[in-house]
Amino acid sequence: MDRLHTLPVPGYPAVVARTERIIEATPQQVFAVLADGWTYSDWVVGTAHIRDVDAAWPAPGSQLHHKAGPWPLSLKDTSTVVAVTPDRELHLRAGLWPLGEAEVHIRLEPVGTASTRVVIEEDFRAGPLLGLRNKINDLVLHGRNTEALARLADLAEAKRTTLTNS
Repeated sequence: MDRLHTLPVPGYPAVVARTERIIEATPQQVFAVLADGWTYSDWVVGTAHIRDVDAAWPAPGSQLHHKAGPWPLSLKDTSTVVAVTPDRELHLRAGLWPLGEAEVHIRLEPVGTASTRVVIEEDFRAGPLLGLRNKINDLVLHGRNTEALARLADLAEAKRTTLTNS
């Protein structure tokens, strides 16, 4: 079964925020945005600034270093690639310490010849935020990821238009 977390966290309900959207761009065009770590703050809601991106991004183990939240309360942390299949999926471990850590699984599924179904599954995996693992958290993450997918669509569809008009 293709789920974000295969092993439950003991003592916590198995709740995963799942959000999806059809983007009018190919999986390759959508993945090109995901593969550019410098665009992360352009589409990930709550990420304020990218401080650095490993040269190997998005290879497994590579990291992007970011700040999240509003100034002056922004926190510095990293997101690490757990697994990647180019043009198909990106699995991240996103940190926001001291608040905790989440796992984010982004899947790209072709729809016809020029569109992509993008599915984001996100779940807290460690830290104090793990205690918020419930249906309310699911709704908050779903709302956040709905906006993230709208932003991702803007970037990927602009990339498609640029490539089509070149």
